[in-house]
Amino acid sequence: MIWTYLIFGGMALLIIGTALGVLLTRNAIYAALFLVANFSLVAVLYLILGAPFIAMAQVTVYAGAIMVLFLFVIMLLGAERLGSKDPIKFQRPLVIVLGLVLLAEVVALVVGGWGSLTPMPEPPVGYASPADVGMLLFTKYALPFEITSIILLVAVIGAVVLTRAETLGIRSLLKTKKKE
Repeated sequence: MIWTYLIFGGMALLIIGTALGVLLTRNAIYAALFLVANFSLVAVLYLILGAPFIAMAQVTVYAGAIMVLFLFVIMLLGAERLGSKDPIKFQRPLVIVLGLVLLAEVVALVVGGWGSLTPMPEPPVGYASPADVGMLLFTKYALPFEITSIILLVAVIGAVVLTRAETLGIRSLLKTKKKE
């Protein structure tokens, strides 16, 4: 029993470490790789919790498809060439205040309410099986699924258009026409 908690805690610490790596690194490529590691570790955590389908979906959808899209856009836009800007003046105090609020909530949960939490009831057999998820995705949730795919397609096309306009010098041409 203690090994389960140790493995779970170790995985949680690794997940927190990779999340901090995403936030603290200045290199966009390294941040994307930290995010891939984070998604993969979360998939391992799902496996430990006994949810192999969700783990597989985590790896294929997030660590696979979404991260390839992120890396494609980062490489296409050349995010490493962009200069760093100074943060807006109110950002740092706002982050400090929100961080303290989060810390207070965690302390309140650990000190006061940890023992009063009730465990979740067991789901029925066959709940969230791949066949059920597929049927729901392509029947009841077909429209949101298609809208999401269109939004992602528009984002990629926008990135290509912005990069193409920059390489052809169209952006500077458009700026001079606006001034006239």
